[in-house]
Amino acid sequence: AVFGVLCRRWGVPLIDGGTVRLPRIVGLSRALDLILTGREVTAGEGKQIGLVDRLVPTGATRVEAEALAQEIASYPQECMRNDRLSVYESIGVSEEEAMRTEFRRGMDSIVNGDMVRGIERFHAGEHR
Repeated sequence: AVFGVLCRRWGVPLIDGGTVRLPRIVGLSRALDLILTGREVTAGEGKQIGLVDRLVPTGATRVEAEALAQEIASYPQECMRNDRLSVYESIGVSEEEAMRTEFRRGMDSIVNGDMVRGIERFHAGEHR
């Protein structure tokens, strides 16, 4: 796979959140490098700079993606969604506010029963 802000080559602006999200993922310096040069980034470099989470052998992308999706789908969904929301809602706020958000989202997961059901499954030997 090859990544890049290839639209740079044709004067097409980033209006899909690229100037907002890319610096948050790879840092300001790397994001500016990619945005201003439009250069191609290999999968290996993408992994090195945090743009890519994992590499898989050529031809195995779909199988690996489906395995990852099945793994994620096997976890308590509301708890996972609350944790994901907490991450996004904590961007750009103080640590104190982020901690309040995490606690509120975590309590939602406790109240909805995900945690109790998870503890019961743990005691039954699942996911050990």
